[in-house]
Amino acid sequence: MDPRTSAQDVHRCDLCETAIVHSYCDFCHINLCKPCILDHILDEYEKHKIVPFQERRSTLIYPNCVKHPQKNCELQCRECSTFVCSSCMASDQHKGHKFVEVTEVYKTKKDIIEKDTKEYENLISPKYEKIVIDLENQLVNLDGGYEKLTTTISKQGEQWHKEIDIVINKMKTEISEIKDKHRDILQKHLEEIKQIQSLIKQTLLAIKEIKNSTELAPTIKYSSKIRDFSKLPPKVKVSLPTFIQKPIEREKLYSLFGQITPLSTASKENVLSPNQPNASVRELLDEPELVATIQTGDNGLRCVTYINDDKIWTSGWNNEIKCFNAYGYLQQTIVTKSGEMPYDIAVDVGRDLLYSDWRVGTVYKVKNGQTEELIRLQGWRPSNLCVTCTGDLLVTLFSVDYTQSKVVRYSGSTEKRTIQFDDKGKPLYSGNSYNKYITENRNHDICVADCGAGAVVVVNQDGKLRWRYTGHPSTTKTKPFQPWGITADSQSRILTADRDNHCIHILDQNGQFLRYIDNCDLNIT
Repeated sequence: MDPRTSAQDVHRCDLCETAIVHSYCDFCHINLCKPCILDHILDEYEKHKIVPFQERRSTLIYPNCVKHPQKNCELQCRECSTFVCSSCMASDQHKGHKFVEVTEVYKTKKDIIEKDTKEYENLISPKYEKIVIDLENQLVNLDGGYEKLTTTISKQGEQWHKEIDIVINKMKTEISEIKDKHRDILQKHLEEIKQIQSLIKQTLLAIKEIKNSTELAPTIKYSSKIRDFSKLPPKVKVSLPTFIQKPIEREKLYSLFGQITPLSTASKENVLSPNQPNASVRELLDEPELVATIQTGDNGLRCVTYINDDKIWTSGWNNEIKCFNAYGYLQQTIVTKSGEMPYDIAVDVGRDLLYSDWRVGTVYKVKNGQTEELIRLQGWRPSNLCVTCTGDLLVTLFSVDYTQSKVVRYSGSTEKRTIQFDDKGKPLYSGNSYNKYITENRNHDICVADCGAGAVVVVNQDGKLRWRYTGHPSTTKTKPFQPWGITADSQSRILTADRDNHCIHILDQNGQFLRYIDNCDLNIT
């Protein structure tokens, strides 16, 4: 049977479950045949919306008003971000507020959803499928790889045993040679003593013969040799050699035997690159597009971090951290625990606010309105913050004597890695308290805008220097390059603001200059 005409592919009425569907209730989301339409609307429920089946789900369903259940909410309050009906608009709660039609918000969100759907289907999902396949292949090959590793170690052990046997045999040979020398020395001395002993015996026989003789001449000619023989030869004592055992230093032995490199999480670049055939390429606009204007009320804006249209955190030159929605309405205000200005702000994966307080050397976390200490430092001060895609926290630090700077990766309050020097032992960052803005690129590179050094410094996630950017030659940008803020986009491009030239530099992930944004009225103070 042709599957296109099979019974299982024909839509049936949800009420009688037998007749072929003719219409659809766009409010109740029910399939209806012609006879059942009347039954469905007999309850006289005014919100029923019967449409042809082909036009199903085309009717917008407005939310009911919480305070006025008999009315629909056709507007949204820009300040409160809540749905409101006509009665709510006239209430004191929304006095002086601005409203937008929910259909406009709906259309905007639908466009975003459509765009996101295509990106999920055409770009993100296939990419993750490839990642899954790659990881599964790695798991399949895992045992084989580790077997090779243990075999290599075993062979090294066998070689060490051979070398140790050679050393032992060599020492035994040396001992045998020393023993022969020892024997020769004693034997030679023994022979010398026996010769003297023989002379003594001969002398003693001669003396006894003279002693018993009455002849005058031998007695008169006798010359005593007692003095000669009384002078005993030196006593020879040859000490046995000793074997001085050196203590077995296990750690030193471990390092001499070899080294097992630690697991490296550094992976080759795995980003949604525009070079991939199915990638969604996002071209840079020739003219900057103004998305929203928010008046924070601060005398100078220092930090901004975006969660969504309902949560945009900002801080200025005071002790307040404010949360706005995209329409510019204040949602929440946090006052720093010390009363001092926050150095930087960020939001973690749980959407809790983080801020650094350099004066007290602490990074704080604001959770459910409560401020708690996350990281406390000794001898160092925290400056700029960045939350990574894995949920770790990157913090740029400077020493209390303003001579050193470094980047530290934290998991919660636990230090995981310190990044301070290059392979030659030279500092990666300038040693001062100037801002060192930090961000993580999509390829996991750590990018720091070091304004004190006039450079963007990029290392991989293991802290190895990849490249350093110190500006682009230009006839119009005549002042020294001073990066003042940094971020990365979905294409792994890096954007950094140039404070004194009032423009933005755009670089690719390898540090190559792409272009300027210099027509956006940028003014950094």
